[in-house]
Amino acid sequence: MIPSIPQPTFTKWCYRAYVTAFFVYLALPLAVVCVFAFNNSVFPSLPWEGFTMEWFFGSEAPFIGVFNERSIMRAIGTSAFVAFWVSILAVTVGTCNAFLFVRHSFRGKALLYILMLLPLIIPGVILGISILVFSSTVANTLEDATGLWFDGLRPGLILVILGQFSFITTFATLVISARLQKFDPSLEEAALNLGASQWGAIRQITLPFLLPAIVASAVVSILMSFENFNTTLMLVGSESPLTITMFDKLKQGSTPVLNAVSLLLIIVSAILGLLSLLFQNTKR
Repeated sequence: MIPSIPQPTFTKWCYRAYVTAFFVYLALPLAVVCVFAFNNSVFPSLPWEGFTMEWFFGSEAPFIGVFNERSIMRAIGTSAFVAFWVSILAVTVGTCNAFLFVRHSFRGKALLYILMLLPLIIPGVILGISILVFSSTVANTLEDATGLWFDGLRPGLILVILGQFSFITTFATLVISARLQKFDPSLEEAALNLGASQWGAIRQITLPFLLPAIVASAVVSILMSFENFNTTLMLVGSESPLTITMFDKLKQGSTPVLNAVSLLLIIVSAILGLLSLLFQNTKR
């Protein structure tokens, strides 16, 4: 709907109803998950048995809360570790990619850009299987040649980090590139004319301009790493991130503790998103 074009009253009400229904459709499942995280029942469903915080702080069976569930807390720590390294790698490589694609012209640039975008359209399961097969083949070849064992090329946290990094970097590149395209190169030229070195001009002028995009891409990388399941499932070893641990527990039978974990993730994601928006508004 275009606001500047007069619309019949019926059309306006239909549009409002559509927007309302759309957001209810998005929010209702999340609201249900949040509500049943406080249900005083061992089943995450109706009937409502009363309000309780045991699914967060409970320590006696069957009400073992999130903060007393060792496997859940260990999985959260593992996911945080993976997300930290994925975000560092994705932001670093994404920033370099942004300078490469925005600032330079070279033969094969379009093909390289398409290759960078490929992980976005390849299903996560296929991407995970491809990485697993490739790394296992390399590990077997190296082991046959050297007699050494290459743990980093076997299923485990290193492979999970590399697997997530392989497609999350694309998002970081796109976010930072969009910001870099708005940058005025004459600002760097002025710094160079005043005696700054090439790296000094980038460090003092360009990178501060890119900081909102860098922070936003770091937040996106962390959130995508935490929620990733398909690729991680193919590459995980003995130490499982949160999504894999929740999936394993769900196969054993759903309990409101999973609702409680989901609620905590929703809160943390919302806080990170708001902080990122506030940071970008202060840097405009």
